[in-house]
Amino acid sequence: MRVINIKRSDLDFVRGKGEGSYPNECCGFLVGRADEEGVKRVSRVLPVDNAREEEAQRNRFLIRPEDFIATEKTARADGLDIIGFYHSHPDAEAQPSAFDLEHAWPWYSYLIVSVRDRKAGRAASWVLDHDRSGFMEEDINIED
Repeated sequence: MRVINIKRSDLDFVRGKGEGSYPNECCGFLVGRADEEGVKRVSRVLPVDNAREEEAQRNRFLIRPEDFIATEKTARADGLDIIGFYHSHPDAEAQPSAFDLEHAWPWYSYLIVSVRDRKAGRAASWVLDHDRSGFMEEDINIED
């Protein structure tokens, strides 16, 4: 079973970012640790600017390589890792798109929040299969 643990305040933060960036996609990092069984625990949620061209931000996000490197360095300095990414799906379901499938990396969690009319709805987390054929949904354990 795949599980990601996240504080309610961090999930609310992601939902707020999705509402605030509507009708465009928001994006950012999930920083934390994974235990020996592969259960992930989010310690920090770090937003990043959507670097996709303005006209494409409605249904695409892009994280710059330099943002990834800087976040990875900061996380490692604190004994943590990038364990995933979050983004919103404006006026769409909280499930990976074909574009998400083409650009995802195995192991990482992909937390997606659906936002309709500037109101966050369902949030779901996904992990790409090792053979890159599709995603498996992982359970979200919300901690207070």
